[in-house]
Amino acid sequence: MIPTEEASARRREIEEKLKQEEETLSFIRDSLEKSDQLTKNMVSILSSFESRLMKLENSIIPVHKQTENLQRLQENVEKTLFCLDHVISYYHVAKDTEKIIREGPTGRLEEYLACMAKIQKAVEYFQDNNPDSPELNRVKLLFEKGKESLESEFRSLMARHSKPVPPILILDLITLDDEMELQEDVTLEHLPESVLQDIVRISGWLVEYGRNQDFMNVYYQIRSSQLDRSIKGLKEHFRKNSSSSGVPYSPAIQNKRKDTPTKKPIKRPVLIPGTIRKAQNLLKQYSQQCLDGKKGASNLIPMEGHEHDLRVKHLSDTLSDKHGPAAGRDDMLDMEIDAYIHCVSAFIKLAQTEYQLLTEIIPEHHQKKTFDSLIQESLDNLMIEGDNIVSAARKAIIRHDYSAVLTIFPILRHLKQTKPEFDQVLQGTAASTKNKLPSLITSMETTGAKALEDFADNIKNNPDKEYNMPKDGTVHELTSNAILFLQQLLDFQETAGAMLASQETSSSASSYSSEFSRRLLSTYICKVLGNLQLNLLSKSKVYEESLSAIFLLNNYNYILKSLEKSELIQLVAVTQKNAEKSYREHIEQQITAYQRSWLKVTDSFLDRNLPVVQPGVKLKDKERQAIKDRFKGFNDCLEELCKIQKAWAIPDTEQRDKIRKTQKNIVLETYSALLSRYGNVPFTKNPEKYIKYRMEQVGEMIEKLFDTSA
Repeated sequence: MIPTEEASARRREIEEKLKQEEETLSFIRDSLEKSDQLTKNMVSILSSFESRLMKLENSIIPVHKQTENLQRLQENVEKTLFCLDHVISYYHVAKDTEKIIREGPTGRLEEYLACMAKIQKAVEYFQDNNPDSPELNRVKLLFEKGKESLESEFRSLMARHSKPVPPILILDLITLDDEMELQEDVTLEHLPESVLQDIVRISGWLVEYGRNQDFMNVYYQIRSSQLDRSIKGLKEHFRKNSSSSGVPYSPAIQNKRKDTPTKKPIKRPVLIPGTIRKAQNLLKQYSQQCLDGKKGASNLIPMEGHEHDLRVKHLSDTLSDKHGPAAGRDDMLDMEIDAYIHCVSAFIKLAQTEYQLLTEIIPEHHQKKTFDSLIQESLDNLMIEGDNIVSAARKAIIRHDYSAVLTIFPILRHLKQTKPEFDQVLQGTAASTKNKLPSLITSMETTGAKALEDFADNIKNNPDKEYNMPKDGTVHELTSNAILFLQQLLDFQETAGAMLASQETSSSASSYSSEFSRRLLSTYICKVLGNLQLNLLSKSKVYEESLSAIFLLNNYNYILKSLEKSELIQLVAVTQKNAEKSYREHIEQQITAYQRSWLKVTDSFLDRNLPVVQPGVKLKDKERQAIKDRFKGFNDCLEELCKIQKAWAIPDTEQRDKIRKTQKNIVLETYSALLSRYGNVPFTKNPEKYIKYRMEQVGEMIEKLFDTSA
């Protein structure tokens, strides 16, 4: 029963669904029919629209083509009118620009260059399109006049605003100011910035459009003149300030002016040239006395500390008194040396700034040639002045004025120190320009080496034996001047060594090192000392034996002490390790030789032929006379030696005290033996006549040896 009800329910459900499906199907059929109708209506509408569009297109396209042709015709007309206006404008260029060109570019460079551009285009147009037109000649003439005005403006701007660099600013470039806490770098601004920009614009136009290089000649001529005037102004600055305590240096810019170079930061080198006046004075005195041959005795004796300085100063003062304005000439020489050294450094710095300026104005492929021409006059003047110094030195060497080599030393050292900067500045210039400084250096080295060798030969061959010999046996001027000369070389060791090395022909000299040149300098110093020693030995023969020993002792001791107090001993030791020991041995030999002068005193005390005194035995007349003769001989010899040797001099306190003490001990020892042996012997009725001196008195007499004030 239950299954039948379920089946009926199931059937009813299916039937209901079927009825719904049929209704849905009927709805779909109706919708399709409506859709088909709508589609037919739409197709009809579209067909009608297409027909209308085709009719519209057939009527519009001819109108469009006609309009396009009209637009093209209009554009052609406009272009034709523009071209006609452009062509007509060329015929008006001359008229429109003539006034501006005639008045020149001063004060309105931009406007002027714009007019020149118009004229240039007009020239090009007429040349290409109407070369027979009279307008071409007119604009050509106007263009040439405008170019000439630009060239004239270039020259005028360069001439008006190019000023010599003031000496104070140059000194700031090459000298450090010790008072400045912050070392501010400086460079020069040769032209005001606005003027420089105008010059650069004109230069660029002349190169690109003017096809003209004459302005480069104008440029280097004007700048060359200013460079030369700047260096000459520095020299004149030294000349004016040579009488003052020193050359003033400017720590910073003061009173800037628009028409003078101003300073900008760059790096500054140190340049402090020394003076050699004292050495030159002494050497000149020596040279003069060598030539005269009949000067008075030397007053130069080796002192220690302040005493020696006073004695040297005395010599310098003496020279000034003897030779009139010698001190003035020496001041002038110092000024000339310092001025030349400063001018060399100034040339380098100024040339560097000139090249920096030139690169902004001159086209790159013309810069080296123009710079070469620009620096020629100043460089030639420096080289000529250097050649004059060399020539003067050669003449002085012929006169045996050895101070001349001291003039060359500081200059040569500075030239060699600055040669790398010189080479850098002259990079790219002609070979003849680059070779000028090396040629001057070579000439100075050759002359300096000749002076050194000539000095050494004259030390050896100085003929002064009878004249100019110190009467007190002290240091000879030849010795003091030779040592002084060698001491001056200490400040120029590398330079002097290079001088000597430059004359070597060996393969090792071609690439000499500092050690090689140092050995050559050491050999040279040893040669001078050896020649000096030979000459002193020859000169000493004018004295009697004991004074000859004192003379050699003083000179050897002076040489040794001078070597030890300076770096000369280290230089000598490079090639002669035992030089110091050798001089000490020579000194001891002379002390021994001197002591032989006292043998005639001490010989009086020898036992030879002296009577033997026996207690209670009366002396014979012959024996008494022998004792009298011994005492008398002692007294006479002692008095004679003390009188003579008191006028001799041993300036060195240590040596003087040593010799006094040694001689005193020897004499007192033997005199004491004589007194103890015969002091109480009745060999005379007047013992005070023969025993004139007590032991203390003899000691005091010997203590007064070598003391002219006693």
